[in-house]
Amino acid sequence: MRNILKTIFPCASISLSLVTAGLLFALSALASAQDSEDRVVESDTHRFVEMADGVWQVTGTGSVYTMSNAMVLVGEFDVLVVDSHVTPAAARALLESLKVITDLPVRYLVNSHYHFDHAHGNQSFPDNVEIIGHTYTRDKLSGRSGNVLEEATFKSFTDGVPATVARLAEQAANESNPARKAQLQEMHRVQNEYMISTREIRPTPPNITLEKEMTLFQVVARGSREIQLLHFGRGHTGGDVVIYLPQERVVFTGDFLLPSLSYMGDGFVNDWPASLEGLKSLDFDIVLPGHGAPVRGKEKIGHFQAYLTDLWSKTETLKNQGLSAEEAAQKIDLSNHSGNYAQIRGPGADVRAIRRIYQLLDNPG
Repeated sequence: MRNILKTIFPCASISLSLVTAGLLFALSALASAQDSEDRVVESDTHRFVEMADGVWQVTGTGSVYTMSNAMVLVGEFDVLVVDSHVTPAAARALLESLKVITDLPVRYLVNSHYHFDHAHGNQSFPDNVEIIGHTYTRDKLSGRSGNVLEEATFKSFTDGVPATVARLAEQAANESNPARKAQLQEMHRVQNEYMISTREIRPTPPNITLEKEMTLFQVVARGSREIQLLHFGRGHTGGDVVIYLPQERVVFTGDFLLPSLSYMGDGFVNDWPASLEGLKSLDFDIVLPGHGAPVRGKEKIGHFQAYLTDLWSKTETLKNQGLSAEEAAQKIDLSNHSGNYAQIRGPGADVRAIRRIYQLLDNPG
């Protein structure tokens, strides 16, 4: 192990809205920072918001397609990064951007889970960087449970990218307004570079794994920073890890909990509400999510538990009525949760979530 950290081992096709998702996340993070006294530092590609001493939330500025947030912990001697973004190119931009906040080397990378938008930058980290994740994440990224590049989740988000690139090129060519034309050209550049970088992805698994928990201690000016890596059970995936900083009262949740509804195409919706009880048990003030702006307090946990429980129950009812997953996805009505989730606008749900629940109902366990 390196000198920074002492380790204790106890025990759908892409839409145009996704083109600008990274920019929207960055703007929401900036708005959050401006409402507080958090320190904000920017590179060309990344925005770093210091949430506590040496604890940085990281979002993209929009000039490189990052898709997900990251967290960076800067110590006295070196650095720990949580999540590596969506492509090798995005990860390289992140590593280059770290220079605006520190000249210390990265020693550890933690994967909150295996999904492409959080872990497909792993290969860009230097060989001497240890990668830590859940055993489930290692199984997925090592190919032991199949090729993640052929899974429905990855393909549903990437198969439509070439069409998006072509559409943006056509729109830019036909646009007469100079300002709008420049905007479209920039969107095309970002998406084209994203498409190109997806071709170089080599899924790279963690080489250090945990099952339930792991505690790290990072040397900082005041002594040491305790970093708890915790798996509370199946949720967004089978191997979600939250990164909890008890002294700073901050927790990074990946996609286990977001300000909005999480993607559920690989989720364990039947287990997820109980797993979230573990998150409730932690003593924190701020959630740094895998997408979107920071969340303060624990209210969102209860909202999401209620939604998941209702989603499971209503989906099971529709399945028992003989509806296909596609029919159920159109009919299901979760508008009673629209007060907590603005994206709910009447009946309907992501068909990938409903298909996943049908799978779980057919094959429990």
